[in-house]
Amino acid sequence: MAPPPQPGQKRNPLKAIISGGITGGIEICITYPTEFVKTKMQLYPHLAKKGAIQCAKDTIHQYGVVGLYKGLSALLTFSIPKTAVRFGSNEALKNNVFKEKNRVNTFMAGLGAGVCEAIVVVTPAETLKVKLIHDKLLEQPKYKGMIDGIKTIASQQGLSGLYKGLTPTIIKQGSNQGIRFLVYEDSKKLLKSVGTTDVLATLLAGGVAGAASVFANTPVDVIKTLMQGLEAHKYKNSLDCFFQVLKNEGVRGLYKGTLPRLSRVVLDVAITFTLYEQITKAINYVWPEKH
Repeated sequence: MAPPPQPGQKRNPLKAIISGGITGGIEICITYPTEFVKTKMQLYPHLAKKGAIQCAKDTIHQYGVVGLYKGLSALLTFSIPKTAVRFGSNEALKNNVFKEKNRVNTFMAGLGAGVCEAIVVVTPAETLKVKLIHDKLLEQPKYKGMIDGIKTIASQQGLSGLYKGLTPTIIKQGSNQGIRFLVYEDSKKLLKSVGTTDVLATLLAGGVAGAASVFANTPVDVIKTLMQGLEAHKYKNSLDCFFQVLKNEGVRGLYKGTLPRLSRVVLDVAITFTLYEQITKAINYVWPEKH
């Protein structure tokens, strides 16, 4: 069996793309219900006041457990390439741009990876997810499913209709991945220094990294969701959306859905980093790194 890459050794971006793609598909199937509840609370302020648990209970009462998976098809379809682009671009940036291993370069490579995934995959995926969830919650839904949703949005709004909220999505994803990769690396080093096993250190470090990103940029996530919803026409742009939420709902309005987002992201990032590292090791056994 081939040994895993040593610290400082370059990783093959193609391996990162494959590992990331497999990781993304598994992760979203596990964590999607929390994403659904978070999005629902951000779209409907009165539900945010009830709390995440009550929101989930109401959804199950009205639609059954399957109701917590409304809009999953859109995110599942895009989660595989999203995570593939994230890890692939992160490795490419570390290999070719931010070569020296330090905290600034770790953050910048993560930031760059987040911007890449926001432009290539996340914005259309999130726009579609939000619109499908919002539509499913209406008394008379317009879309029959993901494919019909894409066709309808594209025919009515053009390709730009799938790129609503691009700016806040770039800010969100860039800051997300910059923070996560940096906090993950630092936390994992600390945990391993006190004797924590590799897998447990990866899992815990991923959870800490996810929590750090949530507390840092939830307001951006709220604005992104509103700009991608069916009532985005109420706002002139992302900045106008920010001030309207602040004026009408106060600072708390900018943190709607924090609890379900926190539970989802902590689980998401912990699972993602752990799966990614283990899948990469498995790939290295059959496709050894060159030394």
